[in-house]
Amino acid sequence: MGFSSVMIDGSALPYDENVAMTKKVVEYAHQYDVTVEGELGVLAGVEDEVAAEESHYTKPEEVIDFVTKTGVDSLAISIGTSHGAYKFTPEQCTVDPATGRLVPPPLAFDVLEAIEKKLPGFPIVLHGSSSVPQEEVDTINKFGGSLKAAVGIPEEQLRKAAKSAVCKINIDSDSRLAMTAAIRKAFAEKPAEFDPRKYLGPARDNMKKLYIHKIVNVLGSNDKLIN
Repeated sequence: MGFSSVMIDGSALPYDENVAMTKKVVEYAHQYDVTVEGELGVLAGVEDEVAAEESHYTKPEEVIDFVTKTGVDSLAISIGTSHGAYKFTPEQCTVDPATGRLVPPPLAFDVLEAIEKKLPGFPIVLHGSSSVPQEEVDTINKFGGSLKAAVGIPEEQLRKAAKSAVCKINIDSDSRLAMTAAIRKAFAEKPAEFDPRKYLGPARDNMKKLYIHKIVNVLGSNDKLIN
């Protein structure tokens, strides 16, 4: 089907079952020169068919065994990120006195550093790392939405992660928010509009603006070539 890489998430399974399933995928994919990303440690939230109410940090003492037994090409880990726009409950956060906005707990960079020491130079992945831009949340709420207590990973923490062995950072929820904000704004300001080109165009442009910002100012991947 043309894939050059695949992901397999067995993190919700017992460790040995995760190893067995991931190894099976690796053995099949590598026959076709397809790289495989495995996952160790549980992220809270919902991603496709995988759901978890609580997150569990990746155990650094398991990563060498997992990578060796499975043969994965990259490893998604859990250090405090979470899927979706509601990554943290208000009780988990503090409040910024200047803005009144929720501030999430910091990522467990000590866990990331311990994993880097165990697997020097090995590609690490962070799922559930959307920043949930508050300007997009505000726009959605202004024009009829109801996103309450939506908060994401601060961009300065993502900048720090991007300078480490982390080679991929997943931010899908941010693009969904950017698209939804632009569409809601277009519908509210032009309620008689029914041409998809007239509201999907601004949505596309807002997503493009978001991605340019992330690539250039946050992830540091601008002008980088993949060998």
